[in-house]
Formats: sequence, C-alpha cells, structure tokens
Amino acid sequence: MDKNKLIQKLKEEIENSEYILIGAGAGLSTSAGFLYDGKRFEDNFKDYIKKYGFTDMYSAGFYNFPTLEEYWAYFSLYVYINRYDIEENETYLNLYNIVKNKNYFVITTNVDGRFADSKFDKDKIFAVQGDFSLFQCSKPCRQETFYNEKYIREMIKYKKEMKIPTELIPKCPYCGENMSMNLRADSTFVQDKNWDKQKSKYENFLKNSDNSKILFLELGVGFNTPSIIKYNFWRMTLNNKKSVYASINLGECYSASDIEERSICIDADISEVLKKLIK
Repeated sequence: MDKNKLIQKLKEEIENSEYILIGAGAGLSTSAGFLYDGKRFEDNFKDYIKKYGFTDMYSAGFYNFPTLEEYWAYFSLYVYINRYDIEENETYLNLYNIVKNKNYFVITTNVDGRFADSKFDKDKIFAVQGDFSLFQCSKPCRQETFYNEKYIREMIKYKKEMKIPTELIPKCPYCGENMSMNLRADSTFVQDKNWDKQKSKYENFLKNSDNSKILFLELGVGFNTPSIIKYNFWRMTLNNKKSVYASINLGECYSASDIEERSICIDADISEVLKKLIK
C-alpha cells in the first residue's frame, strides 16, 4: 500500500477510534526541527566546538567537565536552548489539533516539554524519563523535584568565559548536596509526586480503554528504549482485537508480525504526515 493510502487509512482510524494513546520518542522532536547537531548546534555552541571539539549537544552532555562551574555553564545553555528558548511549533500543534477532540493520552520518553508547551493537557502527559525543566538532589535525599527556569536563566545571564559564578551552582535546599538534572540515567532518578500521579493517570487510561477501540499511535520511537513504548504498544495491540497499532517514523518503521493485519506503518517524515492528516 502506498503512503497516501496508508495516511488515509490512519486518518479513518483516528476518526473512528474511541481512544488514542500517543507514544512519542526522539524522532518526533527531530522531525519538528529540534535537532541536537547541525546548524542549530553550531550556531549556539561555537565556543564549545572550538575548545572541546564537541560534535553535538547530546554527546557533549556526557563530557567530564573539570569543574561544576564549567559543567553548568554548558548544561544551562543546553537546557535553555531545548526547553525555554522555543516558540510554538507547527508539528506539535498539528498533532494537538488532530487529537484535541478525542479521548487521548500521551506517554513520551522525550524530556523537552514540547507537549505541555503545545496546548496538550498536562494531566494527559506522562514523561517517563524526566524533564529538562526540573532539578533534583543528586544524592537524592528525597523524592522531590524543583522547577529550574529561574536558575537556568541566571546561569545564562552571568556566565563568563564558559563558566558560571560558583554561587550559582545549584544546591539541594534540604541537605546541601549538589543538584542534578531530573533525567533518567541511573537509580538516583527521582520519581516525585507528579511523576507518580501521571503514571497512575496513564494506568487508568489503559484500564478504561481496555477492550475498547483504541489507536496506539507511535511517533518517532526507535530501539533505544523500546521496552517503554514500542514493545508495550505491540503487546497491548495483540491483546486487544479491537485495537490498531500505527507507527510513523522515517527510516525505522516496523510492526510485530503477529499484529501486522492491524498495523499501519508509515515510513515518512512525521511532520509531513501530520500536515496531510489535518487536511
């Protein structure tokens, strides 16, 4: 089946579904233009490319900076560029307009907050892996997170010679330990009250939609962490004969063989497909 017929088939499934569960991975934000390399990286990180030879934002985040002043100088810019210094995005707004009148929920491994900033109901978003907008105690001394926009903007403002002032290094207000980003990397990742609340809402959505006509709409999910979205979508599609699995992903679009008859796989740019879906 050609792409246009697949897109039309998906459009019909969206219209006829009782529930839509969106599963979003890095490919969605990449399609939306939020690239971690290329011109966007080169325009904003010239000093870091010259000094350290960095090739992209993501891998640079794992660099072992010699001081916290240098680490936070880099990471504050990384967070600012990808979380706060962003205008409304057409791709995410198109997706919102497609599902806004449906009973939908979003589970995402993305940490850039694009759903919440694109009119999606925050109560219908489960960001499993954390969020750029949150700090946590690096220890951690408790399961609590801290909104960081004020601190990130201060670091950007007062940064000099690729360092922030020592007094701006974020510290836990309870135990005094250094703060870290609330991004899942190891067992120290904090799952706070809001994380637990959104997990419960996600589970309730699955419970309420069980054995109903549901569309599992997977966008830009690869095989980095397939157990969180992809494998679960395949399993739930297999178990619910009324369900349909759809995947849109350029160059990496697959379905499990045992749900192939109820799968719509569109190997194309997500943004372009969404434009066609709203026509």
